[in-house]
Amino acid sequence: MFPWFDIRSINLINFLFVNLIVTVVVLGGLLATIEKHLPTAIRQTFRYGKHALKGTPDRLVSLLEVPKAWFKHFYVFAAIWALAGFTVMMQTYISGKPAPDYVIAFLDTMATNRRMVRTTPTETMIAMTLITLQCLRRFYETWFVQVFSSKLKINLSAYLVGYIHYFGTIVAILSQAEGFTRTGPVTLPTNGYRFEPTVSLGLAIGVFYYAWFHQYRSNVILANLRKDKSGKVVNQKHSLPTGDYFEVVSSPHMFFEIVMYVVLFGILHRNSSMVYVLLWVLSNQLMNSWLTHQWYEENFPNYPKQRKALVPYVL
Repeated sequence: MFPWFDIRSINLINFLFVNLIVTVVVLGGLLATIEKHLPTAIRQTFRYGKHALKGTPDRLVSLLEVPKAWFKHFYVFAAIWALAGFTVMMQTYISGKPAPDYVIAFLDTMATNRRMVRTTPTETMIAMTLITLQCLRRFYETWFVQVFSSKLKINLSAYLVGYIHYFGTIVAILSQAEGFTRTGPVTLPTNGYRFEPTVSLGLAIGVFYYAWFHQYRSNVILANLRKDKSGKVVNQKHSLPTGDYFEVVSSPHMFFEIVMYVVLFGILHRNSSMVYVLLWVLSNQLMNSWLTHQWYEENFPNYPKQRKALVPYVL
């Protein structure tokens, strides 16, 4: 219909993340400053879980709410999608040939056909391995560790955002990788793609693992609040978590989520899409941690004063 318009000239992944960032920043800012003046529909849409809206709910918004336990669904998707991306990446780099044309065509549609090679095979392989491990661990946690309240709801938009996040992150990582664009070296080295690990990349892996492990510990602590010593679920109430990084911060699992994405950004810093992924994670985790910290202070009169909302000893 419009021969002058080619959707592949637009980076849809960047567009999606920018819209998510703007939405969180704007609505989060309104909640933090003039929440009591906002319509119930807006407050109810943004608040969910233990810091859900108190009072009479909006009937229309209530129709668009789903059980919070549905979080488990998009971690199934995340695990499958990450494994698919990891498999294509490994096949590409082991074979020493560019990715299949259908993969490049898909990336052209989602992340523009004007993409340039900005990350090396080594950087891409490390980043894809790390994000895949994260998706697999979160899949395991949500299905076999965490205990979701049967009463809590989330807005359908929040549920869908989970799919968008993991879909977009995997696409962003591969979109500017060597072997996944139509630009780059005309001929490959004789022995295929080159892998050049460095001390800085090794350090990045170490920091990621530290955050990965302590996020897991944080989620286990939260889950154990609803279990007895044998591991049997005995309640669904919210209790005060203690131990590990909970001693200094209200939401260590959110803090370490940020740390992991900072590491991914550091590894793939030349990838222009990764800055949007990082800013989205920062804005989303910051707002959720603020709401969580606020809830703890409101519901536990003797809440430890030394605990910060998100960053230990700082924020």
